[in-house]
Amino acid sequence: MELHHLEYEEVNLLTDNISRADYLQILSLTDNGTEEIISTRSRAYHRLQLDFEQLSLNELVEIFEKNRTLLRRPLILDNRRLQVGYNEDDIRKFLPREIRQVELTVATDKIKENLDEHLSKVD
Repeated sequence: MELHHLEYEEVNLLTDNISRADYLQILSLTDNGTEEIISTRSRAYHRLQLDFEQLSLNELVEIFEKNRTLLRRPLILDNRRLQVGYNEDDIRKFLPREIRQVELTVATDKIKENLDEHLSKVD
């Protein structure tokens, strides 16, 4: 994000105030419900032994508020997208399309150069 000079706000899920609206936004952006945002390795997950898919939104938010270690980290989101965990390739979806297109062109050009160089050595 810094490399591309993108503005962002870092929020520490364990220490910063997370509003109910924030939790609801995170939940609304998931593709697979709670499965993709809950850390099944956390102590809280093992201690609670809940079927999270069966809980109401209110119950989920309450549980997240009381057990902040339940959420996987990092969570990267904007108004339309959610990225769970750190994967550099997946995080690229937050870059503006123009930047992604330029980087794709540069990468494609490098591949072509390498291929041309390799083919010239074969001849």
